[in-house]
Amino acid sequence: MPTATLTNPALAQQLLDALDALFGLHPGFRPAHAKGLMCSGTFTPSREAAKLTRAPHARTASTTVTVRYSNSTGVPTIPDNDPARSGPRGMAIRFHLADHAHTDIVAHSTNGFPVRTGEEFVQFLRAVAAAGAGQPEALATFLAGHPNAKRFVETAKPIPTSFAREAFFAVTSFKFTNADGVSRHGRFRIRPEAGTEYLSNADAAAKSETFLFDELGQRLAKEPVRLGVSVQMAEPGDDVADASVTWPDSRTEIPFGTLTVTARVDDQVPERRKIIFDPLPRVDGIDSSGDPITEVRADVYLLSGRRRRAVFGDGGR
Repeated sequence: MPTATLTNPALAQQLLDALDALFGLHPGFRPAHAKGLMCSGTFTPSREAAKLTRAPHARTASTTVTVRYSNSTGVPTIPDNDPARSGPRGMAIRFHLADHAHTDIVAHSTNGFPVRTGEEFVQFLRAVAAAGAGQPEALATFLAGHPNAKRFVETAKPIPTSFAREAFFAVTSFKFTNADGVSRHGRFRIRPEAGTEYLSNADAAAKSETFLFDELGQRLAKEPVRLGVSVQMAEPGDDVADASVTWPDSRTEIPFGTLTVTARVDDQVPERRKIIFDPLPRVDGIDSSGDPITEVRADVYLLSGRRRRAVFGDGGR
């Protein structure tokens, strides 16, 4: 598959520097969603998937996947049970299409994104850092001028009873093109078949600081976790190039397939340590919708991934 290259290295470096300033530099760890675990599993497409896209995993009976669940922030020791730091949890899925060929979905547990562009994201991160350093007016001023960021910040982010009982939303939309050349725009959504389930702040505080990580391995040792992957379809007039604008829940969702997570795996073996998840699909049949945040996120993932790999030679956490 094509080799990823940086589209805007200067902006990617600014974002990486802003994340480091906010969370501290932790060599070998991701600058955001640093605390994570990996699982193995399979993806089975729905009948509707091949009508939506000609991408290979939509037309193959079963595709092996690697799944990474994570907490928010770039702090690798962040507790699982702290409501004050319960930012969006992350879920990344790598579809192993063939030797050296893959495509990813990178999602988080809040629908939408705070800003539209990479430049605005740098401003947002700097404002959050300033607020944490005793200058709350910096964040207040930014949010006053960016209502979608204010909505994102104020959206409730409860702690789930398990990673397996959390819903996830791809940050940006994509253009799906089928074998007939028909294209439509949509956003991935991932929901557990068992439904979502959340803790009160008091119940979360009574849990251990690693309960989400401990629980998932125990759960998978008993039975697999099944999640439905769907695509929320855009309608005429919907902005497909602004991740900070969410679409109404009334929009049609097309079933894309079933994700079956079967086991927690060692994320420190070389082939998993070196994984750099990619917000750009880079597969025939699924393309960016032109959202500027898609490419800048891909740049930051690549830049930070190279930094992780430099620490360990073959990869990083």
